Amino acid sequence: MKRLSFIAWMLVASLALAACVATPDAAPAAPAATEAPAEEAADDMADDEMADDEMADDEAAAESMDIVDTAIAAGDFETLVAAVSAAGLVDALKGEGPFTVFAPTDDAFAALPEGTVETLLEDPTGDLTQILLYHVVPGAVMAGDVSDGLEAETLQGGMVAFSIDGEMVMINEAHIVATDIVASNGVIHVIDAVILPATE
Repeated sequence: MKRLSFIAWMLVASLALAACVATPDAAPAAPAATEAPAEEAADDMADDEMADDEMADDEAAAESMDIVDTAIAAGDFETLVAAVSAAGLVDALKGEGPFTVFAPTDDAFAALPEGTVETLLEDPTGDLTQILLYHVVPGAVMAGDVSDGLEAETLQGGMVAFSIDGEMVMINEAHIVATDIVASNGVIHVIDAVILPATE
């Protein structure tokens, strides 16, 4: 009987002890993974792809324009474009080509002696045409094709000569200030002076 009481007492004590032991709290649930960083990365990639596509489209559009349209779009060759139009050379420079045009800027024409451009425009099929054709070389001559002492025959029939001094590249007495503006039928290089054919 005493033994049974002892066992019952032990059982009650065990239950009381178990009740006193605190049950550990459940571990806090991990926060739900957010998809924001992944979504932002995807958005950034999409933006980069759109920018690349737009740049490629711009380059493709530029290369789809011929030399005349490219010069018009550039905005720095208004005098040259007007002279080409007056001389009746637009259709020729819109032809299949390829052509290499050494294009004087508006500032280059403005640097000519006062009244020169106006005088040339009065007889566009005379000296003006010869001067314009002297700025055009048949074929596509890229900047990498030019070497010191190179000479090339122009559509006017006269020769132009190239010289290189360090990073300075010249055609006759004009500096080449921008190169390799690619058009659908050739290439434009920008020069800072109007070059003139030799007179007999």
